[in-house]
Amino acid sequence: MLTVYGIKSCDTCRKARKFLAENDIEFRFHDVRDDGLDIQMLERWAARIEWEKLLNRQSLTWRKIPEADKEDVTKDRAFALMLDQPTLVKRPVLESERFMAVGFSEKRFGDYWAKAHS
Repeated sequence: MLTVYGIKSCDTCRKARKFLAENDIEFRFHDVRDDGLDIQMLERWAARIEWEKLLNRQSLTWRKIPEADKEDVTKDRAFALMLDQPTLVKRPVLESERFMAVGFSEKRFGDYWAKAHS
């Protein structure tokens, strides 16, 4: 089953959930703020996709971090920041046994999903 990791109030997460529901794609929603985010999730995702893609450097949360803390960010530092502030995770993260994506666009999702399940 597909799991959508995100935040309920995120517009992109809402768009992804609406698209999935309208296309009868079964999924479960995991709110990383309410339901939690842990190092095992981040490690699992990073084993399938570059960790840099998980860190949302465009977010308001990222912009509020002191410049010194944003320099030379390593995987471990990025994970520590994301665990402390889950809104730093680029959303949504979509994961199933055969599929992994970060961010959402209907076309890209449709193409990837079809390829993963053909």
